[in-house]
Amino acid sequence: MANFDGMTALVTGGSRGIGFAVAKRLIADGAKVALVSTKLEGVVAAASQLGENAKGYACDVSSYDDVQALVAAVLADFGKIDILVNNAGITRDDLLMRMSEEEWDRVLAVNLKGSFNTCKAVMRPMMKARFGRIINISSVVGLCGNPGQTNYAAAKAGLIGFTKSLAREIASRNITVNAVAPGLVETDMSGALPEEARNAFIQQVPLARAGKPEDIAGAVAFLAGPDASYITGHVICVDGGMCMV
Repeated sequence: MANFDGMTALVTGGSRGIGFAVAKRLIADGAKVALVSTKLEGVVAAASQLGENAKGYACDVSSYDDVQALVAAVLADFGKIDILVNNAGITRDDLLMRMSEEEWDRVLAVNLKGSFNTCKAVMRPMMKARFGRIINISSVVGLCGNPGQTNYAAAKAGLIGFTKSLAREIASRNITVNAVAPGLVETDMSGALPEEARNAFIQQVPLARAGKPEDIAGAVAFLAGPDASYITGHVICVDGGMCMV
């Protein structure tokens, strides 16, 4: 278990699922956490479940100006941001021949541009502190593809390229940038899958089960902690063996 005493984390998509599990794990390990979601009521309720070391903020991560304001607010409240976890994501699934331009644009805006916005906003304070840990939540879909998810796969694959490039840019400032690629995980998003599609996914998993949000949180805590201080620009698949590349 890492020790994050005295450290502050910013977790997007933090009101439920993987983001909430990540926030809970980081707080258990000693961090203070700013949780971000699009709806203030929901994220404030989530933060209240985690105690005095958590605070909720509403923000549309696809908006550059909103994210700048968010980071300024978190810095004012907590004084610094040591760890950034880019977890916010949406799906708008459909076959490409039926996919609308809006469905394409919105998924790319949230899942990919959102990480650009947050990384851009925390870059200066992290570089000034000469320390930072950035963990981007990608997906095995970004590595292996999936029918009906060309928009989601493009965003998650783009996030991997973004991770590797940014890691090279800022490694000299003691800031690491890594990605976690979950497979099928028990969340509201995966719960919306038809049973047939869900069973087809599980048949592709050597461990023969879906993962839990806590499985992803453990990988994030590792990458944010001291044992991963010499790891940057890498992708850790937490997928039960689903996508071995």
